[in-house]
Amino acid sequence: MLIVLPPSETKAPGGTDAAMQLSFPSLDAVRTLLIDVLTATDVGTQMRELKIPAGKRAEAEENLALRTAPVMPAIERYTGVLYDALDVSTLGDAALARLAVGSALFGVVRAGDLIPRYRVSGGSKVGGKTMKAWWGTSVTDVLGDQGFVVDMRSGAYQQLGPVPGALTVRVEQADTGKVVSHFNKQYKGELARALAPHDATCAEDVADIASAAGFDVSVDGTLLTMRV
Repeated sequence: MLIVLPPSETKAPGGTDAAMQLSFPSLDAVRTLLIDVLTATDVGTQMRELKIPAGKRAEAEENLALRTAPVMPAIERYTGVLYDALDVSTLGDAALARLAVGSALFGVVRAGDLIPRYRVSGGSKVGGKTMKAWWGTSVTDVLGDQGFVVDMRSGAYQQLGPVPGALTVRVEQADTGKVVSHFNKQYKGELARALAPHDATCAEDVADIASAAGFDVSVDGTLLTMRV
């Protein structure tokens, strides 16, 4: 099982002076071109294309030094509500090996991949091209080779690499059936933390693990619904 998480706009600073280390080498050609374009694009253009607000200019400037910037494991680089709920410090190596993160810049990375801090989102343009145009079918092809996938990415990132047959997750209010928006990431982080220690091979396995962990879930085809 591979659990694919959404990235976060907020990213931890710092890291070590090691080189970038990325899984899924078939994505390297697109990654290299994207980094080439970003590091050669002036800050003003990046801020317009990447929709970076004026107060975040420093984040655009960081894109100019992607190849020499400090790196850290992806699962530590991404921050925010989902990653707080995931609480990676409680997960062992086997659980971490089942986690991956969708990325506009890198396509998809495993939890332990060493990445720099960057600012590119799924709805961005780089060099005048949408991220969907950059990635084509590359991410779909890679994830399609990973066996059973639980896809927790948000819509914009799912579009960068849809995975036919993957189990997707919907979080809804138990009383109204409406999609939960505000705490959606928190619940997905909690679910991912519960699933990662187990080697599920199908949607029914996931539902059983989630139910045993105290979640109210049901499965309909390739959709798991969590009621909160």
